[in-house]
Amino acid sequence: MMTTVTQTDILAQSFTLAEMIIQSQQFKQYEAAKSALRRDIDAQEMIWEFNKRKDEFEEVQRFGKYHPDYSRVSKEVRELKRKLDLYEPIALFKKSEKELEELLNEVSLIVAHSVSKTIKVPTGNPFFDSMSCSGGCASGGGCGCK
Repeated sequence: MMTTVTQTDILAQSFTLAEMIIQSQQFKQYEAAKSALRRDIDAQEMIWEFNKRKDEFEEVQRFGKYHPDYSRVSKEVRELKRKLDLYEPIALFKKSEKELEELLNEVSLIVAHSVSKTIKVPTGNPFFDSMSCSGGCASGGGCGCK
């Protein structure tokens, strides 16, 4: 397989872009929050307990509200989820994860649109998704696509 100068340039630019992302504030905050979360014994115990309860919920969910433990298990899972969401190390991790995801979505859009304006890039964010719509979204043109 022969490599052209263009392919080599694209690879070099890709590595440069990856290095820029790794050096970004969002990535550094994400890594710090991830590390802090791994070291937090209380958070790890809460995550383990939540996963155990979630498995129990999935088993109960097969039968829905007709399962005798449905209400109890559903309530426990919701309470644990709320407790997890409010625990500071977990909340900080989720926030930093979201910020890194936004950065990666923006980079994906820039790269995709540098190739073609009609490339769709699903980001999970309605603002960015509307920017990448190239038609045929079945919204009747409500999103502004052609």
